[in-house]
Amino acid sequence: MNEQPPDENLDRFHLLMTRALDGDLSAREQEEFEQLLASSPERQKEWNDYRKLKELTMQMQFTDPPDEVWDHYWDKVYDRLERRLAWILVSIGAMVVLFYGLFKAVESIWADPQLPWLVKGAILALMAGGVILFVSVLREKLFTRKSDKYKEIQR
Repeated sequence: MNEQPPDENLDRFHLLMTRALDGDLSAREQEEFEQLLASSPERQKEWNDYRKLKELTMQMQFTDPPDEVWDHYWDKVYDRLERRLAWILVSIGAMVVLFYGLFKAVESIWADPQLPWLVKGAILALMAGGVILFVSVLREKLFTRKSDKYKEIQR
């Protein structure tokens, strides 16, 4: 392999060049930069290219879009926020209803005084995890059903 040692002057040149583009060179650095620039035609070309690039970017201006674009933009932002909020509320509502239904279903087991607290806690954890998992999977399936571009592909 033909590896060349890193050129410290080239790294220094790039550092000085970026500072020169920003107008941040001291008098000593300006002198050093001019010497490095004079020592290589490739560096002179690179310096000229970067100067032209900076001039072009300084001349660029943002154009204000028409009012219709902004109106449409805010409609889309509102729609996205509204849908996310709706999904959060539906998820929370479904979890509460399912928790309540499951709790009522096992209330007779829970009221049993002979059942240890550990088993009661495990039943509660199982119910909570099942409800959260069910709502999460249901929401994911509903969401990907609309946007899944691979739903027609069979494995």
